[in-house]
Amino acid sequence: MLELSRLFATVEPEKSLRFVAFTNEEPPFYASDQQGSAVYAREARKRGDNIRLMVSLETIGSYSHVPGSQSYPPLFRFFYPDQGNFIAFVSNFSSRNMMRKFVRAFRASTEFPAEYVATFAAIPGVSWSDHRSFWRQHYDAFMITDTAFYRYPHYHSSEDTPEKLNYDEFTRMTNGLFKALLSLVEEAN
Repeated sequence: MLELSRLFATVEPEKSLRFVAFTNEEPPFYASDQQGSAVYAREARKRGDNIRLMVSLETIGSYSHVPGSQSYPPLFRFFYPDQGNFIAFVSNFSSRNMMRKFVRAFRASTEFPAEYVATFAAIPGVSWSDHRSFWRQHYDAFMITDTAFYRYPHYHSSEDTPEKLNYDEFTRMTNGLFKALLSLVEEAN
């Protein structure tokens, strides 16, 4: 998020774009009224804010070309690659059109591998980040993730340290996100 905001400081997009870091995303606050994104989304709805899309950056730094490095919830393995070398875009059904639009922009901006799914929020991991708070307020939202615990064995552990991230791939993916976001905020209303 910091790198994306730094890159956006060099341009003047046609539409407003906010970079927000939320507090209280983890238990015991997750899915409570005290979760930072829940407070923000609820107050935005009360004000009548016209939020066209919320993009949640979840874990995004783990990439591997090793076969078998990617796992999934049941049945997903039949449709998605077994190598954890891609970035995933995940939404609920009501946000799928905006997510697909973003994925098209991402793929037009970079050759970085990308997968996407619009699915049920009850599938483990699908709603486990700040985008869920925006779904609850009927805003379009999706998550961008390396699939967290489905790929990264150190997720939420004391072994989750910086040297375990793949910075070359992380950089390529971030540059693609910047270009995709820029194309969306610069398009005609």
